Amino acid sequence: MEQTTTIFGIRAIIEAIESETSIEKVYLQKGLRGELFFQLEKILKKQKISSSVVPIEKLNRLSKHSNHQGAVAKISPIDFQDLEVVIEDTLAANKVPLFLVLDQISDVRNFGAIIRTAECVGADAIIIQKSGSAPVNAETIKTSAGAAFKVPICKVDHVKDALFQLQASNIKLVAATEKTEESLYKVDLTTPLAIVMGSEHKGVSNSVLKMVDHKAKLPLLGEIASLNVSVACGAFLYETLRQRSI
Repeated sequence: MEQTTTIFGIRAIIEAIESETSIEKVYLQKGLRGELFFQLEKILKKQKISSSVVPIEKLNRLSKHSNHQGAVAKISPIDFQDLEVVIEDTLAANKVPLFLVLDQISDVRNFGAIIRTAECVGADAIIIQKSGSAPVNAETIKTSAGAAFKVPICKVDHVKDALFQLQASNIKLVAATEKTEESLYKVDLTTPLAIVMGSEHKGVSNSVLKMVDHKAKLPLLGEIASLNVSVACGAFLYETLRQRSI
């Protein structure tokens, strides 16, 4: 299995970002200063790359005590796809599109399980936000049973950017949420579709809910108020597959 690669050194990380390498996260030494460091900080902010300020001991462990210069980066083990290209290719393939939009799902195990199910139902792409989303790391790939290498994953600056693009291509947006009375089983899922799943704690954000075409929920007959997001996502995806198989 391919693993996340670690690189270190401020200049090396800057060059990696400028060459459009998919950076998962950057760790910066607490108290670090200097012109090159500030340049890296500026690039991280501009590219919306996740970063954390950590003690030097953690950097020593991550770099195996190499000369990290106060900065260590983890490179994603997959190449993220361009959403616009993926949409165009999907529409040109003469099939009914099925996209999955994840609104800041942060748990890597949930993310990996969702990727696995999405690949099993033949989803065309998974769309995530650059900030606030679980990383695609070795644990994600392990949980996905390798599906992360098989289904396209697209990163966008904000989920709403993706929704605008999908709507412009006449793709219907259906959000999974308890803030509705409409059952999933009454929504037509046979048309070009993007399913929107929310974060583990907050669900789909209100600003995203305002954009979707339909809000749908799963029936809950027990005392527990909600399902695990990966389980709920599986139910949405397989109901889509069921409707399209009739």
